[in-house]
Amino acid sequence: MDDRALAGDLATAAGELLLQIRVGGLAGKQLGKEGDMRSNEFLMAQLANRRPDDAVLSEESADDKSRLHADRVWIVDPVDGTREYGVPGRTDWAVHVALWSAEGGGTLIAGAVALPALGITYVDDDSVIEPTDGLASSPRGEWPRVVVSGSRPPAFSQPVADAIGGTVLQMGSAGAKAMAVVRGEADAYVHAGGQYEWDSAAPVAVAEAKGLWCGRIDGSPLVYNRDDTYLPDLVICRPELRDKIIAVTSAG
Repeated sequence: MDDRALAGDLATAAGELLLQIRVGGLAGKQLGKEGDMRSNEFLMAQLANRRPDDAVLSEESADDKSRLHADRVWIVDPVDGTREYGVPGRTDWAVHVALWSAEGGGTLIAGAVALPALGITYVDDDSVIEPTDGLASSPRGEWPRVVVSGSRPPAFSQPVADAIGGTVLQMGSAGAKAMAVVRGEADAYVHAGGQYEWDSAAPVAVAEAKGLWCGRIDGSPLVYNRDDTYLPDLVICRPELRDKIIAVTSAG
């Protein structure tokens, strides 16, 4: 199985495991903790078996700094949007699986974002693992939409929306917000503060494969597999909106 197919397969399988755990009687923080742990155990075991020579950076595992000298590093978030995962009925949570390569100065070469509660996985080879019973979606509507964090909306949320003549929509999970832009339900996703490499690596890999612009709020590129994994800000948007959005987000 090639790397992209493997990313999609692992994200989908971890999502199916999380759905099974979700109906097991736990709720809230206890459910989130159990889901994080078991999804991480599954992903780490699968990668150790199927890509034993690769390094792994996971939100839920100790950071093995030997990855800084590795040629290939998988960057995973076993449950992106743990809080939303713990709330019955919430669908805005995800599983992220991405692969970074040192070639060419360092770049993402594979990525998959599973939205398990919707039954769909997006892969950066432009394929989609389709839902079994229909995808719940929200049409974009007349005005451009800017999706932001429901728990930590950036101060520039409304100014960005004003700059593109749109409206603000709050949502959980970086993966869910990024895929809303991929699906065309939103036109941009902006974030500032509180993210790490595993929050954005897989969503960025998929979004870039779909032709979207991805970068930091000052317009600089996103860089992965660094010693400090803190990568706090992010913009994913339609390319034609990039300049208007960066003019606002980079203003301070």
